[in-house]
Amino acid sequence: FEILATKGTQGRYYPYTYAITMKDIVKFHGHDCEGLSHAAACAKIAFNILFPDGIIDRSVLWGISGTSPCWTDAVAFLTGARKQYGNLGFFKDKKYGHSIVLYREDTGVAVLATWKKGINNIPGEPVVLPGTITWTPKVSMDEVLKLKDIVKKADGKQTPYQVDLMRYYQWMHINDIFSRPLEDSYQAKVIENFKWEEWVDQTKTIRNTHVRSDTRLKN
Repeated sequence: FEILATKGTQGRYYPYTYAITMKDIVKFHGHDCEGLSHAAACAKIAFNILFPDGIIDRSVLWGISGTSPCWTDAVAFLTGARKQYGNLGFFKDKKYGHSIVLYREDTGVAVLATWKKGINNIPGEPVVLPGTITWTPKVSMDEVLKLKDIVKKADGKQTPYQVDLMRYYQWMHINDIFSRPLEDSYQAKVIENFKWEEWVDQTKTIRNTHVRSDTRLKN
């Protein structure tokens, strides 16, 4: 990711961009995981629409994710959006739990991004856009779904082997996906007539938000 940001809490734009990689996102989140990789990939697909020149202006972005810390952390880190500013939210509709919306306030363009059907592996959650992969994953999603049903139940009956196997499947799956263009596995679309309040769960927002000051003098 090529990022443009402001210099200091009351600063103008930096005269240069800087790079953010998956390793940086992992350090922020605390560990590498499947969800973090999916969220970052969705963000990359959305950024390609929002910033066709490839330079991501971190001072104009808002973001919405599901409640998973993987997806929320990726969106917060890449956009600079924060709950205290009122520009980081959670989806009102739970079916979007493994999707993101990125909104560019200066152009008014919002993009919904998610995975394509065929790499999704969350029990009972639909893929919210119509795209389907045209390649065959190395890991069976049916096997992963069955294993997740066992491992994610906090009943203490999971075996160390099952925990390690799920981690291995996830690692294999992400490396398989990232070995090919992201467009093969993820999809995005512009949301027409986007209204923030129609997408965000208002019960999980800060009513009295703070004014963001680090972008006030950017120009």
